[in-house]
Amino acid sequence: MLYGYLIENFKPYEPIFTVDIDIDMVGNSLRPKLKELCDSGKLCRYEAGVYYLPGKMKLKGLTLISASAVARSKYVNRRGKVRGYYSGYTFANQIGLSLQVPYVQEIVTNEASAKVREIDIKGQKFIIRKPKAEVTEENVYTLQFLDFLSDIDKYLDGRSENILDKLEKLIKDENITKELIDTYISLYPTRIYKNLYETGVVYAITQG
Repeated sequence: MLYGYLIENFKPYEPIFTVDIDIDMVGNSLRPKLKELCDSGKLCRYEAGVYYLPGKMKLKGLTLISASAVARSKYVNRRGKVRGYYSGYTFANQIGLSLQVPYVQEIVTNEASAKVREIDIKGQKFIIRKPKAEVTEENVYTLQFLDFLSDIDKYLDGRSENILDKLEKLIKDENITKELIDTYISLYPTRIYKNLYETGVVYAITQG
């Protein structure tokens, strides 16, 4: 019953959190059933509360999902539901505005229990922060953009070329509008207004 539910609802190598297993179990029988599946090789345990289906690749002693995949699923996008976004040097590197490949990934998420904290997943560290407003599918890219813009100077590695081009592309690709900016910009330090004009990006933001 449990295995049938898992293969129907989860893909191989997709992190499975026990809190997301929505199936009626008698008493506290979920944990022993998960152990049975792991013992039989039908399921793999990544760490406490996190499992995955092994699929066709079953290499003994090799974990086939990464800490980054687990963090993304837990804090950024879980089963299609937006929970947060990458920030700081992580985001700057993703959009090509920093040459630094950060060892510690930074994530802003609704799942954060403190304003900022460092967590460890299988030896890989992540910085987890609370958002300035609840992250939703509608505002995620706007909040990510405003977070980055408010501290843009420290992410540029001393470079200034192509900044506007990169930011304009981001605004266009993610449909970041003036209406959305106006809704959330007051949550950020006042320096963000200076950064809007100094980068020239203020002229790229269109009416929503």
